[in-house]
Order: sequence, then structure tokens, then C-alpha cells
Amino acid sequence: MCRNIRTLHNFEPHATSDEVHAAAVQYVRKIAGTTKPSHANAEAFDAAVEEVAHTTQHLLNALVTTAPAKNREVEAEKRRARFAARA
Repeated sequence: MCRNIRTLHNFEPHATSDEVHAAAVQYVRKIAGTTKPSHANAEAFDAAVEEVAHTTQHLLNALVTTAPAKNREVEAEKRRARFAARA
């Protein structure tokens, strides 16, 4: 999976629509193999992003867990530590 796509489930507060949209953009970029589509493909690219974001939001709304909610700051610190270990 693309490292730029972050886990969105089980955070408090819940993922925002901007976070869901950003993850959808990253996913479609990865699948399409491009960061910016050509003019000929822009409409299809944008439609795919909206569909993925919509489906992702439905998934997040449907998921249930008994685990305690994760803290965004703690998870960000873990990501930074993993990055530092790779460098």
C-alpha cells in the first residue's frame, strides 16, 4: 500500500471528509500511475476520486470495533519514529 495513505478508522475525532478525500486522491494516483492526469483523463480521474471517497466514507461509517480509539498525535509520532529508523 502507498505509504501516503493513512489509516482512517478508529480515531477520535473521526476522520474528516478532507482526510477521506485526500486518501482517495492518493489511492487513485497510485492506481493510475500518475500524480496529475492529462486533460483527456481529468474527468475520469476526478470521478474515480469522488467514487472512492464516497465508498470509503460508507466503509468507515459501517466499521465497528471494541478497541479504544487511537490518538492522532501518538500515531503521528510512531510514523516519525519509523521514518527516522529507515533513514
